[in-house]
Amino acid sequence: MIRFENVTKRYPDGTTAVDDLSFDVREGELVTLVGPSGCGKTTTMKMVNRLIEPTAGRILLDGEDIARTDPVRLRRRIGYVIQNVGLFPHRTVLENTETVPHLLGWTRAKRRARAAELLELVGLDPSVHGSRYPGQLSGGQRQRVGVARALAADPPLLLMDEPFGAVDPVVRERLQSEFLRLQEQVRKTVLFVTHDIEEAVRLGDRMAVFGPGRIEQYDTPATVLGSPATPYVADFVGSDRGMKRLSVTPVEAGGLEHPPVVRAGSPAAEAAALLAERGAPYAVVLDADGGLRGYVAAGGPTSGTVDDHTLRVEARVPVGAPLKQAFSAMLQHDAGWTAVVDGDRYAGVLTPATLHAALRRSVNEDGADGRNGSTGLPDAAGAGADEDRAVGGRQAEPDATAS
Repeated sequence: MIRFENVTKRYPDGTTAVDDLSFDVREGELVTLVGPSGCGKTTTMKMVNRLIEPTAGRILLDGEDIARTDPVRLRRRIGYVIQNVGLFPHRTVLENTETVPHLLGWTRAKRRARAAELLELVGLDPSVHGSRYPGQLSGGQRQRVGVARALAADPPLLLMDEPFGAVDPVVRERLQSEFLRLQEQVRKTVLFVTHDIEEAVRLGDRMAVFGPGRIEQYDTPATVLGSPATPYVADFVGSDRGMKRLSVTPVEAGGLEHPPVVRAGSPAAEAAALLAERGAPYAVVLDADGGLRGYVAAGGPTSGTVDDHTLRVEARVPVGAPLKQAFSAMLQHDAGWTAVVDGDRYAGVLTPATLHAALRRSVNEDGADGRNGSTGLPDAAGAGADEDRAVGGRQAEPDATAS
């Protein structure tokens, strides 16, 4: 989709912003350009839509040298989102969103329908927000309108320059989640500039870590975190890169534990006998369709049915969720394990030991040496496993309530 071939940008005062840069971006791929201020990442992105012209080398878009393309026609094929959005303050949200279709000569009905469709896609009700002006919106809402406007003409390529940098951390996380959801639906090729390593790791299919004017490493976030190519990259991603890697390592069904299972409605005495026989601290309660109802703890009452004593599982995540989400759920609910569901069905549980094992497998699969310290977490074997068993025995979280 995009190819940089030995691209250099040198200014008249001798400053080299980008030095002999070569890399490819595949169609449908979200690539994050990350690095400190002044390293050349924004210059790199702006050369794609010719807001900045390279001094040497060439940039190809779908095999075509963009230097031979009319800049106006080129830019109408590319969506562009910037940090402060750049909405026209005197135009309504709908009018802002339909800006490029209007320039392309679409009929009013067609561009208005497209604008309304995109506002819904980014989570804004066009009947509520469409007639408002940018000054009447929150920062997060303005960013959503900016994304909708960039997508209005259905461009194959989207350039995003620190798009969520001007909002607070809570809103930024929500916008990131919304953008990931949106990308799953529209699957655009995206160049995303950020100085935030957490954002680059969370969003990117691949990430380019910039040093001064050059790329120090270009790979998947998991590989960059697990195997930094240079001391510069290792320093930039931080000594806690093992923890950051939790964000890009998914929960997989094959790596889960499977404690005893009892069915809803069964006698509580049977559940107690099963737990005593297995020496297990708890049993998961499922309905007839395999859905998760909760859990019962060992040593509980034996009268009535399991339903009378089922406790709610507060810590739960879906298969495929990042390990960070599962770990956060454990911490938030003071739980020794997190239940994992696959749609409506229970899949197993994730414990601190299996979480660490999943992280270690991820590192090893990317070619890291797998020694202690490569993940940034302690070994789960031996004493670590004993500790996990002790934690796993404390299943009734303090805030757990009867289901």
